[in-house]
Amino acid sequence: MPFQYLALLRGINVGGKNIVRMADLRAAVESMGFADVVTYIASGNVLFRAPRQRREALAARIESELTQGFDTELKVVLMTVAHLRGVVEDAPRGFGGDSHLSDVVYIRKPLTVKKAFSGVELRAGVDRAWPGRGVVYFSRLAAKATSSRLNKVASLPEYKNMTIRSWSTTTKLLALMESRVDERV
Repeated sequence: MPFQYLALLRGINVGGKNIVRMADLRAAVESMGFADVVTYIASGNVLFRAPRQRREALAARIESELTQGFDTELKVVLMTVAHLRGVVEDAPRGFGGDSHLSDVVYIRKPLTVKKAFSGVELRAGVDRAWPGRGVVYFSRLAAKATSSRLNKVASLPEYKNMTIRSWSTTTKLLALMESRVDERV
């Protein structure tokens, strides 16, 4: 039975760079033999079904084929519904609250959460961050978001192994995955 995955592509359609149309992305993922392919918003979120296999090997295959197909280096964080559910359930208490803008920084191997978290700069009274399982949770006070240090993450050499999604996108992706699964693993 095909297993459901979520591929989070890093760095597409951001600031006018690495433009990839979602219809083209869906077609590329379907051409790899994957089924039930759906994209969510233009930031590179792809849900699909494939035979169950090691996530690292599947992510490497997707990265290789998409990089060749779109002629730009694309990195992938591959999630299962169980892993994404854990990210949501393990979020710090109050994360995603009304007065804050909250993001989840997804970590791609070989980077570790410990290494990624050690490079996160926080502005007192604005930013908060917590390590998680395969992620770093980052929250900034909405009223002072322009003084947040979240944008400093993009200047880190480790950033090439990270991709960021808002808390809203993260919870919506989980809801989409859960609405599409037959198996609850």
